[in-house]
Amino acid sequence: MYEKTFPNKRFKHTLEFLKKHVSPSETILDLGVENPFSKIMKSEGFAVTNTAGEDLDKDQSIFSTEKKDVVTAFEIFEHLLNPYTILSEIKSDKLFISIPMRLWFSPAYRSKTDMWDRHYHEFEDWQLDWLLEKTGWKIIDREKWTNPVKKFGIRPLLRKFTNRYYIVYAEKIPTPTLPEGKGA
Repeated sequence: MYEKTFPNKRFKHTLEFLKKHVSPSETILDLGVENPFSKIMKSEGFAVTNTAGEDLDKDQSIFSTEKKDVVTAFEIFEHLLNPYTILSEIKSDKLFISIPMRLWFSPAYRSKTDMWDRHYHEFEDWQLDWLLEKTGWKIIDREKWTNPVKKFGIRPLLRKFTNRYYIVYAEKIPTPTLPEGKGA
């Protein structure tokens, strides 16, 4: 996965953000197969279960079978065709999402060799915020950061001061229940 580079800055920011809002006693469902960051979460004492590689655009049954306190989706939603359905199906009360932000000076990422390693969505912050709001989530905290690269050129220069990553902590907005006998 990270043959040439390891995203130390992104992992550091993500872990600090997670620790600010989640206790190691809370259980986590991490969307995506086990990866270097889920291993870091485990080494920090978090109880993490990963999805098994199922296509979440087609199969959201994991949200019925794995009830956890927290769902994390670090660098996952940009790969999905239908994040609305997934966000609507999550039963946990806490949600953490990080995404690479859409950059005006760079096209969406697309691996030519791995069909799973492609970005269908590269969100602007307001787009992810709106998606969360429409699916019943309230944003509690958010952060952005840059991702400078050690290369020369216009795009590497722009990466020094243009935010590349966006992370959000959101909580499910409780749906009001009507008293018994009161209906629409």
